[in-house]
Amino acid sequence: MPLTAPRILVVEDEPVINQAVTERLQGSGYDVVQAWDGPGAVALCAETSPDLVVLDVMLPGFDGHEVCRRIQAQRPVPVLMLTARDDEADILVGLGVGADDYLTKPFRMRELVARVAALLRRVERAAELADRSPAPLGDLGDLHVDAASRRVRVGGDEVHLTPTEFDLLLCLAGSPGTVLTREHLYAEVWGWSGASGTRTVDSHVKALRAKIGAHRVRTVHGVGYALETGTSA
Repeated sequence: MPLTAPRILVVEDEPVINQAVTERLQGSGYDVVQAWDGPGAVALCAETSPDLVVLDVMLPGFDGHEVCRRIQAQRPVPVLMLTARDDEADILVGLGVGADDYLTKPFRMRELVARVAALLRRVERAAELADRSPAPLGDLGDLHVDAASRRVRVGGDEVHLTPTEFDLLLCLAGSPGTVLTREHLYAEVWGWSGASGTRTVDSHVKALRAKIGAHRVRTVHGVGYALETGTSA
């Protein structure tokens, strides 16, 4: 067990939900700080340096997407976004500004705690992977993935990926051309097994394609995804 409990920032303007999430996370052994609006969340994140943020989309001041954009500009931090709308466009916006995962309201507290634990484990695994992989993976066509520096170049141009997008690409790049199931990707990248995560994988793949090129990740319908190494669609 770590000497210091991971710190979680809970950002939710509904007092009942904020307190319920806070108490459940505290009961699971986390150190929790609370914010109720956009500006307060950004300020508290800078002040307390949380290990993870649970972030509602709809907030006073400015919304969760803007909060996520601002806190990721301060320093990379895992973000679990809470959304009242199961709308793919909204979810992709959240992923595009740096969210790592999302839950649609209403959600079960047990699943929220499991997602939080999985995201924190993913951060630990990413650090371990970087330690074990000092050398770049090399060139996959004109796609260059460097595990140690966590940098990606496409055709010589550097591409900015969120931590989760990079881990997803790294997982696919480990077996180029091989079809990996959604369940396998969710277990490997998010550290959480279950069919409920397959839409999370699909959404992240769409966000990843928008950055590295849609033709680079092949869909095998009903199965999963494979990284292609060709340079054209």
